[in-house]
Formats: sequence, structure tokens, C-alpha cells
Amino acid sequence: MTYVVTEACIKCKYMDCVEVCPVDCFYEGENMLVIHPDECIDCGVCEPECPPEAIVPDNDAEGEKWLELNREYSETWPNIARKGEAPADADQYRDESGKYEKYFSAEPGEGS
Repeated sequence: MTYVVTEACIKCKYMDCVEVCPVDCFYEGENMLVIHPDECIDCGVCEPECPPEAIVPDNDAEGEKWLELNREYSETWPNIARKGEAPADADQYRDESGKYEKYFSAEPGEGS
């Protein structure tokens, strides 16, 4: 099992999860984070730290849908090891559904 980031992260990117990850397995896109499934040690400390509850186990029904996206983009986006600033308008998008279709960007983030 591994943990994955779902669409709830899109346009929120609070990054509280990055701060607690002991193995630095988060990767940053322009408007969301992903977890590298082969680097995640399944400790689960990131899951309760995520304000929009965007992190789930990959064996969860929601998680299965996001595993390949997390794998694909963790191979190309920069690694992030420190918490950065969340977008100024993150709270406006926190509870919105259908964010992948509306806002997903394949562009990499800045990394750290």
C-alpha cells in the first residue's frame, strides 16, 4: 500500500503534508502535489495533516483512480522537501468538486 494525492489538492496545495513526510516523497506540480508511490513508506503521517483531505491510501476506492497520475507526475515534477506557501485563494477551492477537469495543470511546480 502507498498513499496518493487526489483532486482535492488541486488549487489548494497547502503543503502541510510535506512538512511531516519522513522520506520526502512529495513532488510539486503547478497547482497540486503528488506522492511517488515507490518512495512512500506507508507511514500515513501525511494523511491527517491535509486540510482538504486529499491524501488517501491507494487501496481506497478513491485512491485507486489517482495512483497512476501520482506515479506519472512524480517522475517528472520536482521533489519538494519543505512546506511552501499555499495559494492565496486556496480556501476558495477547498470544498469544490470536479477540480481535475476544471483546473488540473501538468506543468511542474518550483520544487524545493
